[in-house]
Amino acid sequence: MARVSQEHLDARRRQILDGAALCFARNGFHATSMQDVLKEVGLSAGAVYRYFSGKEELIGAIVGEVLEEVGGVFENAAEQSPPPLPDEMIPTLLATLKEVRPGVVHDGEWIFPRLMLQVWTETLRNEDLAAMVHAGYARVRTAWVKVVEGYKDADLIAADADPDAMARVMIALAQGFAAQMAVFGEMPPEMLRAGLRAMVSMRDPRSPA
Repeated sequence: MARVSQEHLDARRRQILDGAALCFARNGFHATSMQDVLKEVGLSAGAVYRYFSGKEELIGAIVGEVLEEVGGVFENAAEQSPPPLPDEMIPTLLATLKEVRPGVVHDGEWIFPRLMLQVWTETLRNEDLAAMVHAGYARVRTAWVKVVEGYKDADLIAADADPDAMARVMIALAQGFAAQMAVFGEMPPEMLRAGLRAMVSMRDPRSPA
């Protein structure tokens, strides 16, 4: 019997993950059955179960990949000197996710942010998923702290700025944009940049001119 190449195996795994992500984003985790996933990807149960034991493992694999992508974006930014400003970094993150998950489209709309929103709510009941998301959050926070230190070194922010506080706020902004996109639909990257740029340019009127 001919051996199946690793390239073929990787492509089949990718097909299953992308199809499952679309199903979950469109209908939610609990309303999606494995039968729905099989129908979406056009494969037999045996072909899918060769790679994943069931829905929980599929969810974990999808979330793990997304956390890896998000962590990588911020870690790459942290290595630059000086790091890119938030008005560039956060739109870049969302653009990167769209680039690596282009197939999560329903009726012409990229609905991957819906999946992200569902993941956050699912962590309230799924301890394994919560542990994975918490680890991913810690990784991103560490990278953002390094970004803030880079801003300090470049004299872009006050020397007494709290790196961890700023890291948490920037992560919250990215999550907030994703939540808006999940509920209200896509927004142009230019809108994100303009809003962030205006926000970071604010001056405290109580400070000396």
